[in-house]
Amino acid sequence: MEFKQLNIEPEESWIKRKLWSQHAKKTLVYIALGAVAGVLFFYFTEGKELAEITSGEIIKGMLFGGFLGFFITNSPCARNKC
Repeated sequence: MEFKQLNIEPEESWIKRKLWSQHAKKTLVYIALGAVAGVLFFYFTEGKELAEITSGEIIKGMLFGGFLGFFITNSPCARNKC
């Protein structure tokens, strides 16, 4: 009777596997693109000078755009479940 040797390699932690997955990288890219698009959309639609815009308004635009980027990659329809 012949037996094969079983090689068991230690797995990385759950957090590392999730953060370095292809889906997580895609989600982070879309969040960043959404944040930039949110700021640009706010800037072009408000018609204010750059000096008049407060940091709070920029952060609101970034959060809104970042959420849209997150939703695009993680919605049920993006994962073919709708």
